[in-house]
Amino acid sequence: MEKANQEQFSQTRLLVVGDVMLDRYWFGDTHRISPEAPVPVVQVGKIDERLGGAANVARNVAALGAKTTILGIVGNDESGKRVGELLKSSGVDSQLEIDADAPTIVKLRVIARQQQLIRLDFEESPSEKALAHKLERFEKLVGGADVVILSDYGKGALGQVAHMIEQARAQNKVILVDPKGEDYEKYRGATVLTPNRSELRQVIGKWTSEEDLTKRAQDLRKSLNLQALLLTRSEEGMSLYTDAGVSHVKAQAREVFDVSGAGDTVIATLAVALAAKWPIEKAMALANRAGGIVVGKLGTATVTSEELQ
Repeated sequence: MEKANQEQFSQTRLLVVGDVMLDRYWFGDTHRISPEAPVPVVQVGKIDERLGGAANVARNVAALGAKTTILGIVGNDESGKRVGELLKSSGVDSQLEIDADAPTIVKLRVIARQQQLIRLDFEESPSEKALAHKLERFEKLVGGADVVILSDYGKGALGQVAHMIEQARAQNKVILVDPKGEDYEKYRGATVLTPNRSELRQVIGKWTSEEDLTKRAQDLRKSLNLQALLLTRSEEGMSLYTDAGVSHVKAQAREVFDVSGAGDTVIATLAVALAAKWPIEKAMALANRAGGIVVGKLGTATVTSEELQ
């Protein structure tokens, strides 16, 4: 990625909307079993906090130098304030709706001796009031973006996703969706959908061959009126389905250390390249390279434009 690309990327404006989370890691050591129950006692020595979900997508977009705004919902709590601080230090303009009736989504992982012992999830569906306010803010913000990323983790912040796509389309925006669940009808009319293998399988069923996969993927793409469907296939790379046919890129990971958040990096990189008016095949190749770099890092991580050179 040459200097010119960095300059192109810094001119782009992206709006990320979706399920905002805080990833918390408690690292410690364990030497004994609890007298109260047959479980290890962990002496917590270090706490690490990172942005998760749509907030990690926004952090990845900002790391590439693009002007980034995030729209999401957090609780009126300490975790929500922490999300705001982390977004600010990542250079993201945070437009977070504070929901008085539901907590910030937190995933807490307890790790001892390089092993995850347990993950505790704190989450509730957002209130109708918070969702309504968020939609009003979306209507105001969408005009200022070149590309809109809808990051769906199935936690409820994208309850009105069909309406958002309709509004973004009316303003000729490029819309990328990282989908969740079995019903893709709500994503109708988006520009690009970026499912992984297991997500796509839930929707089109098991495929028996590459030809079968291509047919099913293209049928889905046409029926949902999408310009492109980008299938991320971990060690098999990526496949892009468009009107022009199908094109593949091979995976680039040298050493896979941790795949968490790789999908966030892929959609962020693809979106920034498309905002810079790159052709989609070239944007896919860059996203593939970014995914290959990020899986070599621990936890949800980001890739900078320097690393992509």
